[in-house]
Amino acid sequence: MKRALLVLFFAFLAAGVIVSAAVSAQPVNALSTSNMTASGHVYVNDNTAGTNTIAGYDRQPNGALTPISGSPFVTGGAGAGTANASQGSLQISSDGRFLLAVDAGSGQISVLRIMPDGSLKIADVVASGGGNPVSIAVHDSLVFVANADPTSPTYAGFRLNPGGHLKPIPGSTVSLPAGSQPGDILFNGPGSKLAGTRVASSLIDSFVVAPDGTLTPAPGSPFPTQAGFFGPLGSEFSPTDPDMLFVSNAHTASGAPARPGSVSVFGDAPNGVLSPIGGSPFFNDGSASCWVEISHDGRFLYVVNTASSNASIYSIAGDGTLSFSGSTSIGGAGAEDARLSPDGQSLWIVEGGSDAIAGFFVGPDGTLTSLGPSTPGPAGATPSGIVVN
Repeated sequence: MKRALLVLFFAFLAAGVIVSAAVSAQPVNALSTSNMTASGHVYVNDNTAGTNTIAGYDRQPNGALTPISGSPFVTGGAGAGTANASQGSLQISSDGRFLLAVDAGSGQISVLRIMPDGSLKIADVVASGGGNPVSIAVHDSLVFVANADPTSPTYAGFRLNPGGHLKPIPGSTVSLPAGSQPGDILFNGPGSKLAGTRVASSLIDSFVVAPDGTLTPAPGSPFPTQAGFFGPLGSEFSPTDPDMLFVSNAHTASGAPARPGSVSVFGDAPNGVLSPIGGSPFFNDGSASCWVEISHDGRFLYVVNTASSNASIYSIAGDGTLSFSGSTSIGGAGAEDARLSPDGQSLWIVEGGSDAIAGFFVGPDGTLTSLGPSTPGPAGATPSGIVVN
């Protein structure tokens, strides 16, 4: 049954099935990008078969994306050439100086220095501590990677030094059962907790992080997803409450259709024990809820529904309960990872099935309005992770 779950999930991801969204975004008229100064950048892990690359774009004030000179930038590793089905395959260091990317095809992590003009230069490439790395978590100098090798999946820890070099942390590696298929790994805000989702076995790992970077499993970890819900994938701790964890559910039942989409909410106790918050899970009108992003002020949650290619919007109450307010069509096929800009005024979503990036203006009430046509990625890319600075 678990294998059926994965087959269904990847079928949705590859096909990029489109259904109508409850709330359609209206495009914003694009202005000329000439003589504009970039307000930031967008980077995407292309996950290209063979030589992996990262596509880099200047983010213009009107929302347009223009390729940075020299993009795409080689990572020094190899991509898988197929969808990663994971969240966080590309991250930015806490000081904003480096990008960290998984190279799923070569079992490596690449560190790339962000230059003043937004271009990238390789700083380090190291073995990921396992096969098929798919997700990275970063807090200050501490880095963990989820390796989704089918026979020997792991979480592995590293330290990132000021020069952009990674060193393995002795005793930090956690072995998972074969076939677990980790999909996301992440720290809470203070870096005191680490969580990881297991897509195939519908479990969530929870750890307390020691000062030396080693992990202590919470009593009872891993925790099952809520009864009747399967395939936890995307996840995020609240940026305003580090003891609150939000996890998307890719399916409603093992081997069953992935509609309606939903998000589960858990309280995270001091010892790492996860407890569902009342009323959870919270439903939306999408299909295959897979990726999660939360507004910087903790008021709104966006879940990317891969099969229906739309983004569902929730309001977050103080106790963590969610109120679904509608969905916005993404337009392209196989929507995946999403990331807000540092000012929280725009949301950027990877269209994995159509190799493109969609941008949206974020309104004061959390609504999304299209910034215009999607921006195509490099030929041959099978993009997944995204970073915005």
